Amino acid sequence: MLEFLYLCRSIYSFMLTLKTINENPENVIRLLSKKHFDGNEIIRQIIDLDDRRRKTQTQLDALLGEVNTISKSIGQLMKEGNKKEADGAREKVLLLKGTSGELVESLREAEQQIEALLVTVPNLPHNSVPEGKGAEENLIERSGGEIPTLGEDALPHWDLAKKYDLIDFELGVKITGAGFPVYKGKGARLQRALINFFLDSARDAGFTEVQPPYLVNSSSGFGTGQLPDKEGQMYHVGLDDLYLIPTAEVPVTNIFRDVILDETELPVKHSAYSACFRREAGSYGKDVRGLNRLHQFDKVEIVCIDKPENSYARLDEMVGYVQTLVEKLALPWRILRLCGGDISFTSALTFDFEVYSTAQQRWLEVSSVSNFESYQANRLKCRYRKADRKTELCHTLNGSALALPRIMAALLENNQSAEGIRIPEPLVSYCGFDLID
Repeated sequence: MLEFLYLCRSIYSFMLTLKTINENPENVIRLLSKKHFDGNEIIRQIIDLDDRRRKTQTQLDALLGEVNTISKSIGQLMKEGNKKEADGAREKVLLLKGTSGELVESLREAEQQIEALLVTVPNLPHNSVPEGKGAEENLIERSGGEIPTLGEDALPHWDLAKKYDLIDFELGVKITGAGFPVYKGKGARLQRALINFFLDSARDAGFTEVQPPYLVNSSSGFGTGQLPDKEGQMYHVGLDDLYLIPTAEVPVTNIFRDVILDETELPVKHSAYSACFRREAGSYGKDVRGLNRLHQFDKVEIVCIDKPENSYARLDEMVGYVQTLVEKLALPWRILRLCGGDISFTSALTFDFEVYSTAQQRWLEVSSVSNFESYQANRLKCRYRKADRKTELCHTLNGSALALPRIMAALLENNQSAEGIRIPEPLVSYCGFDLID
């Protein structure tokens, strides 16, 4: 199914990628190496196939031009009474059409091979992406907030959840399996409070709220780059060939698949709450206990679509906005610029937000804010029409604002006291209580 989908898309959807590769293949290979992707062989293969494709196209164009010229001459030959020459011309046209069919098939094969290779090539990282193999080499951009001092009897959030009957992890295992907790009482109300606080904050910051589907088709997964890169992390509904969304980024960005926006409509700024579903295959150990890593979790997402020349200013704006959220919640925070070995397949530049979980004494990731430049738009055919009526690919961006589980974990741990767990002031009106006791 997916292979058919990839191969049947027009070669146009990758043409700008081909242009980038052909113009400076050495730079493409160099940038890919920053993501620890060895592009030397595959880029050379793509260039050779594209050269073959262009030569075949030139041959086909010339042959079809000849067919057109000869076909026009047949009528004139018949008018002049040159039946024998007209019949000879018809035979030649038939022979040329047979050859053109072979060229069309050769062209189709080259295009399919190019696309099959291109979907395996990640987005090029921005020049500011630092070198590095993994998370330990990400750069700290800035940080803020104060890490609270807790008593020796401070509890991690999973023990607090049990003590105050906020979250039942065992019940979730009974109903579904590990990684599907059941929120109860004030725990459920705090979840709802966080969702509404994040959505209202996004609205105040100029984002238009949308409520997307939680299942998407293969075209949507392909458009934003989850497929074929992350098939193993997604839940697949086989009978209907649909995927449970890993993030609202997928359906919200796909609103603009095959859409040409007017320049005056940009920037597009959307926010959406959704449940998110991730298989997270191979995740084990102490770092996944409690709310640290779940298969189902809640998140508010922000998505922006803008002109290329504005996208990095838009990225800075989105990072600044997410920073205001963690500051309002009075959580210790830091922002990381992801290195080449830790950045995603589709991203050109990503900033991660982490908050400090005091009882666990560790930093927890709660948001990633990324610029994908034209990589997703290229797959989506998301374009905008400029004042001169020419169309150009948009740049797409998205960020978590915010993911709830680890925010909840940090809030419970950092605000525990002898009296109970204090609720940050901005959430009190949403919760209807200021203390969990």
